[in-house]
Amino acid sequence: MASTWAGLLEGRSGVSTLTDEWALSLPARLAARIAVEPLEVLERVEARTLDRSQQLALIAGREAWAHAGKPDIDKTRLGVVFATGIGGLTTLLNAYDVLKESGPRRVSPHTVPMLMPNGPAVTVGLEVGAQAGVHAPVSACASGAEAISYGLQMIRSGRADVVVCGGTESVIHPLPLAAFASMRAMSTRNDEPLRASRPYDKGRDGFIMGEGAGAIVIETEEHAKARGAQIIAEIAGAGMSADAYHFAAPEPEGRGVTRALHAALEDAGLTTSDIVHINAHATSTPAGDTAEAKAIRQVFGSDTDNIVVSAPKSNMGHLLGAAGAVEAIATILAVKQKIVPPTLNLEDKDDDVDLDIATVDPRPLRDGAAISDSFGFGGHNVVLVIKPV
Repeated sequence: MASTWAGLLEGRSGVSTLTDEWALSLPARLAARIAVEPLEVLERVEARTLDRSQQLALIAGREAWAHAGKPDIDKTRLGVVFATGIGGLTTLLNAYDVLKESGPRRVSPHTVPMLMPNGPAVTVGLEVGAQAGVHAPVSACASGAEAISYGLQMIRSGRADVVVCGGTESVIHPLPLAAFASMRAMSTRNDEPLRASRPYDKGRDGFIMGEGAGAIVIETEEHAKARGAQIIAEIAGAGMSADAYHFAAPEPEGRGVTRALHAALEDAGLTTSDIVHINAHATSTPAGDTAEAKAIRQVFGSDTDNIVVSAPKSNMGHLLGAAGAVEAIATILAVKQKIVPPTLNLEDKDDDVDLDIATVDPRPLRDGAAISDSFGFGGHNVVLVIKPV
């Protein structure tokens, strides 16, 4: 958490050009790989039966659990909601290669648990011993945020006192890279990796695939105070909607996003004037960025001028199913520390983007609540509202 947050504030980019032999023929050869390999953190014996996405989830889950003080809790009151957009795809593809080249007897018996989309949630659930429920929402790039929203529902409904929520993704592999490139969704600025992700810029040409995981521990205020926990922020509300427009393209006027924003504010009991910061989904795709910007302006009206917007995918790339969780963490830290990281590579803002976007340097933030937006293929819209404490 600390190094990622420092990188965002310093305006460092994690994007590089892939030099692997398998990547040389791809039209889009950019990715934002994690800075520390899982085997530098995990024991080899525990990592070998986990897909890479599960390894990242385990590392993030352990860090979050330790940061929360490893709560001593009745396990029947402990839940896990850990999401992924794609899951163990690399396990599936590698196992198929083994099947073709060496036959069925060489396929690992661990293959199914490693490729299941609920594998990361189960991995974290087993780690902490969660018995109130272990869930794995899959809603493309909104998955990580939906996990937090579902965890909030578990707390509110009385099913759990503590929930570990998060998202994970690791699919930097030739097939998904080729597939996204075929959709013309990815940037092809292969010779300019540090300048390739350009949210809201007129020259944007697609997203950069990233990988990673993020986890938070949420609990009732009563439970947190009773155990003397360090409370970082409040998840005040969540709103969700669906575009019902297209499998991949966003509804161009942002109507679904507008409904999710209104729902989130209502759920949190806040008005537009209470919001001081928006962590935008802003993937650096031509259609997506403008649809989101229109929705923000429509919902917040003149209050938009008092909101500082940031787009961390310019640094980290797009973490797909992990994006909503990692960016929720960035939003939490922004309201806690009252500072907004800069958006990289915004040199010529799109004429249809009427937002105050932090660029070049971090921006100070006044007291108030913040929003983290997450949207996914299929028209999934999830908005989280975070308040300082």
